[in-house]
Amino acid sequence: MNTLPPDHTGRMARAALALDGLSVGDALGETCFRTHNWEAVQEDPRATTRGPWPFTDDTVMALGIYEVLYEYGTIDQDRLARVFAARYKAQPWRGYGAGAHRLLDQIGNGIDWRNAAECVFPGGSYGNGSAMRIAPLAAYFAEADYSEIAHQARLSAGVTHAHAEGLAGAVATAIAGAYAWRNRDRRADETVKRGLFDEVLAHTPRGDVKKGIEHAALLDFSLSIETVVPLIGNGRRISCQDTVPFCLWVAANHLDDYQTAIVRTIRGGGDIDTNAAIVGGIVALATGREGVPRDWLADREELVI
Repeated sequence: MNTLPPDHTGRMARAALALDGLSVGDALGETCFRTHNWEAVQEDPRATTRGPWPFTDDTVMALGIYEVLYEYGTIDQDRLARVFAARYKAQPWRGYGAGAHRLLDQIGNGIDWRNAAECVFPGGSYGNGSAMRIAPLAAYFAEADYSEIAHQARLSAGVTHAHAEGLAGAVATAIAGAYAWRNRDRRADETVKRGLFDEVLAHTPRGDVKKGIEHAALLDFSLSIETVVPLIGNGRRISCQDTVPFCLWVAANHLDDYQTAIVRTIRGGGDIDTNAAIVGGIVALATGREGVPRDWLADREELVI
């Protein structure tokens, strides 16, 4: 086991904040696949169905990353694979995709994650799962060099997502989360909001994810969600390519307002719970826990960390 850094406790406190932001978005977003809840949130953000709101695999896998960081202070891929598989086995009904079911079942049965991932996803997965769970990692390494954040993001993604776009989605989202934390005292500044794209693009490898983020960076923040979604996606294809650009646009736009960020994310439809998990994890690192509505935290199913 690696020697834990001297500021490990503070890093884990940040990771817990990110986990709250992610899981509240995930759980509320999941309820909004039901039309009456989706409509209610648009009319009045507090007019939501009462909790507990069950969280999904998005939060379960984020808890896995949190667990490994708590133990190791870094991403140990073998340990992370085992943790993912164990948490899946304990609660396989959390909303995992078909490929994740096969992959995590194989890992749980003793197949090396490298072989299992290639068998289930020839050429590697580029699904948005690599980005949906990354917020605790972004928080833990938020004050490290961006190159280290990108490295750790690739390690965390590589256990299940070997495709270049899957890795890029994790990197882009992790950089965005770290940027939100570093700029939390100036989160309402328009130049800070726009600067999120610059930092993310500086560290995201070339490919379709980066092209999508470049496109998102050009879109005015005054545009409606209905205008933005056809241009950069909303996660409907469950890929990093059509999820991460949209989530970064919403997060940057509302870096100072967690509630509005989540409501507008939900309005965009698509992969609602995952989109809201990604946005929630980023924006909570800028607003702090006080930015997350207390009743939303109370209504989210209790986390067992």
